[in-house]
Amino acid sequence: MTLRLHSLIILLVLFSGLICVSSVSRPAAFQAQAQSPPQTGSQQKPTQEQQKPTQEQQKPAQEQDEVMRLTSRLVMVPVSASDAAGRPVKDLNAGDFVIEEEGRPQRIVSLGEPGKAPIDIALLFDISLSIKGQFRFEQEAAVRFINEVLKPRDAVSVFSIGVTPQLVTPRTTNSQDAIRGLTSIGPVKEPTAFFDSMVDAAVYLGKNADGGSRRVLVVISDGEESHSKRSTLNEALKELQKNDCVFYSINPSGSAMALNTISMKGQGFMESMSSQTGGKAFVPERIEDLEAVFHQIADELQAQYLFGYYSTDERADGGFRKITVRAPTRSDLRLRARQGYYAPKV
Repeated sequence: MTLRLHSLIILLVLFSGLICVSSVSRPAAFQAQAQSPPQTGSQQKPTQEQQKPTQEQQKPAQEQDEVMRLTSRLVMVPVSASDAAGRPVKDLNAGDFVIEEEGRPQRIVSLGEPGKAPIDIALLFDISLSIKGQFRFEQEAAVRFINEVLKPRDAVSVFSIGVTPQLVTPRTTNSQDAIRGLTSIGPVKEPTAFFDSMVDAAVYLGKNADGGSRRVLVVISDGEESHSKRSTLNEALKELQKNDCVFYSINPSGSAMALNTISMKGQGFMESMSSQTGGKAFVPERIEDLEAVFHQIADELQAQYLFGYYSTDERADGGFRKITVRAPTRSDLRLRARQGYYAPKV
């Protein structure tokens, strides 16, 4: 009996030791869990702030992806480089250029060989009475331009500039479709909604052009504004920049433009649009020079560089970002590029 009692005492002692060892060696997290009594209705509940998910957690995954995509938007910068004689220079690479945004250098990459990136062109024809005398010659020169510049991966759309903007030929990769649309229009006796036409064409390219293509407006007009209901010069400039468009204009008025204050003002509008977007505003001296101007635009587009960068400014506030492009080791070059862009807004 005594022996049994001693054995029982020894077993109880051993069992108590095992319990102590188990509680000491248990991980802290588990110890805390074991020490926390179950909550009752009288115990403190998590606060409303603790229960509320963060703003980012509340957003669907697809929306969060969209925010990330927009804030890291690729900024495309077409650059035209020419020598002192105006001839395109094609032997440069990304390392020859410095692109700064608001004074901060950006890391740039080349998006293809010069002139090889596809082009989406909007060809805009002024059909108002002010350019009636040269209209047929302009059409013929534009037809030759389309045949010269359009390559298999390129596209063109045709607009008329009159009392209201008209899309004559929707975006097509077929040059003959564009030519049929171009030759179907004629001059009319009506005022000119010039700014509205620029806005509509820029927005159209923004919505319909292929990603990675160069978006180009080629405008045959004297730039005289007399009937826009929706847009001003600043709004036209903003849409050109928002939709990554390069603006070229050809004013068939020639030297007679200087005799008319309204014509001079119209040319000033087009020069502002071209300088802001990296294009050029041409004023051929004679109507016979028009074809040479079209040829010059075609040569420039076929030698144009396309660079891209992801901005170091990740704010998605819709603000304007100023861009400067330089070639520090090639002071002999003349460069033209867009002067800025509008950041996405989320």
